[in-house]
Amino acid sequence: MSTTVIPFSRYNEEFSSIQNQIRSTLSTITSILDNNPSDSTVESKMSHANNLLSQAKDLLKQMTIESRSIDDKDIKAECQKVVRVAKGNQANLVEDVKAVQNRVERQALLQGSVDLEAGISTGRKSAAREHLLKTNSALQSQNSTLDKARRVMAETEDVALEITEELSRNRETIESSHSRVRGVNMLTNQARRVLISMQRRETQQRMVIYGIFVAMFIAVLFLFGFI
Repeated sequence: MSTTVIPFSRYNEEFSSIQNQIRSTLSTITSILDNNPSDSTVESKMSHANNLLSQAKDLLKQMTIESRSIDDKDIKAECQKVVRVAKGNQANLVEDVKAVQNRVERQALLQGSVDLEAGISTGRKSAAREHLLKTNSALQSQNSTLDKARRVMAETEDVALEITEELSRNRETIESSHSRVRGVNMLTNQARRVLISMQRRETQQRMVIYGIFVAMFIAVLFLFGFI
């Protein structure tokens, strides 16, 4: 395995481990809510699940960064495929955690309304319970809106990083083309110099031949003059 892939593999293994922990924690919370809703450990377990979810998110970012820094195209494509699958799993876990969180909060509100029984009439208890549920629903709606905004920001960040990476690849291609053009120009200049040199040599050779011809002609005239 290439040394550049080792950090990515470690992040991926840790990410998978945390995902399994989250699923296990959510399963435990759901079981408690079904069998013993008044269990006081539910909130701490829910907090633990949210912390694990935050860790998984950070690991996913590290995986994304590492996958983009790999030089080998085939390995890079494979790692980016793993990242896309991991993002899908992370999105599903976010929804699962949110669903269980809503259930925990609703159960807490219902349990709190039960505690108001002493000295409160049935009508007032019902109104208080309804008010608490509406308040919880509004908070959940606001949380959902914030989560969607965070997802949009994360997706925008990913798109920006991909565009930056594409621009970087295009710049490398352009620079490579420029290098090739410079190489061709150098070869052209060398060829031009060779041609000029050959032309000079040809001229020099012609002048030598003409000189020899003139010398021979003078020698012949000189010989005929003696005769």
